[in-house]
Amino acid sequence: MDLGSNAFGSDGCVTPEIDGNEKEFQQKLVSLQEQSSKIRNLIKDIKSQKELLKQQLAEKTLEVQHLENMNGFLQTVVEMASDDQHPIDFRFEEINRRASVLSKEEKKRLEEELVNIKKLPDQEVEPEIKAIYSEIQKRDEEHLKLVLELQKQPRVASRKSYIERIREITKNSRKQDVDIERILRETRELQINSNSIQERLHRTYAVIDETVFREAKNDPVRRQAYRILTSIHETFEQISDKILATDRVRRDVTELESKLAAMSSRSLNIDKLEADLKAIRKENQLLEEKLSS
Repeated sequence: MDLGSNAFGSDGCVTPEIDGNEKEFQQKLVSLQEQSSKIRNLIKDIKSQKELLKQQLAEKTLEVQHLENMNGFLQTVVEMASDDQHPIDFRFEEINRRASVLSKEEKKRLEEELVNIKKLPDQEVEPEIKAIYSEIQKRDEEHLKLVLELQKQPRVASRKSYIERIREITKNSRKQDVDIERILRETRELQINSNSIQERLHRTYAVIDETVFREAKNDPVRRQAYRILTSIHETFEQISDKILATDRVRRDVTELESKLAAMSSRSLNIDKLEADLKAIRKENQLLEEKLSS
């Protein structure tokens, strides 16, 4: 039996057995093609998901870095606000420098995102690029605005200078208290000595007056001496009263002059203190605005 008689019939047509095998083969081929197509689609989906995950991971990484930078910047602002060792100008310049560095890092991050977006189709790239450039421009404008506001701020003294000034005033006040106490002590001692001398003079005059008066009853010369002694005593009493009155007037004048000088200096000190207080309040307000922004 030859191959021709097995595969074909006597009339030359294909036998049903061969026809069935061909159909089965074609079905298997179609099934394999479908499975291959599904596998290719699945591979494409996996690749796209992988790229999407990479992009999301990169975005999250950039976001975390951004938050870390912002956290570091805010910590720097808080440290600068509580730093009393440097003047306010130095602190503002340091905060401005940190803000500039932070803005540069933000620009770098946006530029990296722009590079990634350039790989997307053209119809998706254009709005993203516009948004990024708009954000960069917005950040530049905000930074320029902050720099201009910082330059317009008044130049005020640091807290350290105020503390040193208060310490100096306190030291001078204590020194003045010591001097006043010493002067009062010396004045009390002089007053005690003066009272003692006056009492001694009064006792001496009383003894002399009694002696001269007793002997002047029968002697005209001594009587005349007694009159002269009495006149001298009255004259010296008048002179003493005038000296005391003059001294009181001088003390009153000196006291009034010192009060007038104290009032004048006090008015100047009040103006100075009010200006310093306004400067301190302005400085605190600026720090609060920097911390809240």
